[in-house]
Amino acid sequence: MNFFGIAIAACSLIVIGACHPLVIKTEYHTGTKLWWVFLIVGLLCLGIALFIHNDIISAFLGIIGGSMLWSIRELFQQKKRVERGWFPKKPNKEG
Repeated sequence: MNFFGIAIAACSLIVIGACHPLVIKTEYHTGTKLWWVFLIVGLLCLGIALFIHNDIISAFLGIIGGSMLWSIRELFQQKKRVERGWFPKKPNKEG
């Protein structure tokens, strides 16, 4: 039996499940100012994934990297959702 696919699916669910509230909390507390942190973490994870010989760890880092890069888009989309009133806006928040 090969559990590689199931392991990757589980990793994907965990990472996506963690990124969703991370984006919401980041936008709530800092706005979109920290988009570059997602960029750096994403690129670092993707770069490191290229040199890891263990397939599952490499795939996990790739999933984290891709999710961090996608989170940049979601961070700006979250800003729009807050402006539309779909999510609460933090009082006295700049940016």
